[in-house]
Amino acid sequence: MRDDISRKNWTLLWSLGIIGQISWNIKNSWVNTFVYDKIVKDPAVISWMVAITAIVSTLAVFLIGTWSDRVGKRKPFISIGYMGWGLFVILFGATEFLPKDPLIITIILIVVADSIMSFFGSSGYDAGFQPWTTDISNPTNRGKVGGVLASLPVMATIFGAVVAGMVIDAFDFFPFFITMGSIVFIAGIYALFKLEDHPQLKPRESSRGYWYQFGEVFHFNTVIKNKELFWVFIIFSAYFIGFNVYFPYITIYLNNYLKMSYSLAGILQGIGLVAAVLLTIPASRFINRQIVVPVILFAVMANFIGMILITLTSNVFVLLIGIFGAGAGFILVTQTLTAWIKNLFPEDQRGQFEGVRMIFAVSIPMIFGPMISSVIIKNFGVYMEIDGVSGIVPTESLFLSSAFISLITLIPLIPASKYARIRLNK
Repeated sequence: MRDDISRKNWTLLWSLGIIGQISWNIKNSWVNTFVYDKIVKDPAVISWMVAITAIVSTLAVFLIGTWSDRVGKRKPFISIGYMGWGLFVILFGATEFLPKDPLIITIILIVVADSIMSFFGSSGYDAGFQPWTTDISNPTNRGKVGGVLASLPVMATIFGAVVAGMVIDAFDFFPFFITMGSIVFIAGIYALFKLEDHPQLKPRESSRGYWYQFGEVFHFNTVIKNKELFWVFIIFSAYFIGFNVYFPYITIYLNNYLKMSYSLAGILQGIGLVAAVLLTIPASRFINRQIVVPVILFAVMANFIGMILITLTSNVFVLLIGIFGAGAGFILVTQTLTAWIKNLFPEDQRGQFEGVRMIFAVSIPMIFGPMISSVIIKNFGVYMEIDGVSGIVPTESLFLSSAFISLITLIPLIPASKYARIRLNK
């Protein structure tokens, strides 16, 4: 095998990937901040919204991923997904102008709009684009591809934190949503004309119907045949539950508890994460050789130290080191696990298994992480008056809790590494 990804496909991987991840960053960070600032200062609303849209996103990947495997095409799902995604980013921003009385109706409409936005986003990015990156790669270059896919959310976070923070400070939320939604919509048109499916991608041959194929991945035999893969999925869940304890609230914490502007909070996150991205280069050399366990061990400990540092002080320099550690953990875990699972996906079920990945890497963490956060904030948060409205703000306890929860990652790493050794020694 050799690195035979064409220049055009590298361009598509970077461009569609970064635009998709910027949109997910908006969804995972600024949408939460928008609801907190413009609608209701109640973290419980954010927790429910995150959980519901995580379920919708996962269902979308199963439905569309199975469909794309069945017809042997990724392109139409990527293009339509991105265009619908962009349109609903704009429409979501318009919810700011909904009447606030009765508030419950406004909250329901916001959750519905966010869910539709997430459905299109998951269809285009997770059910279409992610399997396409697996289709065009192989074990000799998946460390490099995994490095790109791991660095994209960090770059998106930097863009979302620094640029978005400045735009929102200057123009407010709605112009920001219009701008970003338009970019995502144009990306869908770009994919329609430039992206091509891999020539070896074929429709999945089956005498059974769509719904049989949809349910096939849930059979117990599927788990037995893919033990290593499912242990890696559990690693995903363990790490990202801890990640989702703090991440939806980090900007709220920096802005409201530490009294930073959106711009300063964004710059602080941006500098730390840019430095962390550089670690993907040496890590890819280990991952291409399928040496993954040491990388994950290093990542988990870097995250733990980073979280502890964030809890200790409001000093900008120490916070920067803490964000670097947390960012390094996030990047290296994402890079390593992305390459690991791509090497284990059944070739004719890549789209469908992206749905399984979504359960473990997105749904479970985004349901249980914010649930844990909500309990921590209600018990250890502080009440403040923000813009004349009383609200509860997260404190250092959120990051301390996240640090210890993320250590659970080391437990499923033990059986996963055992099955990896068996596979590689055959």
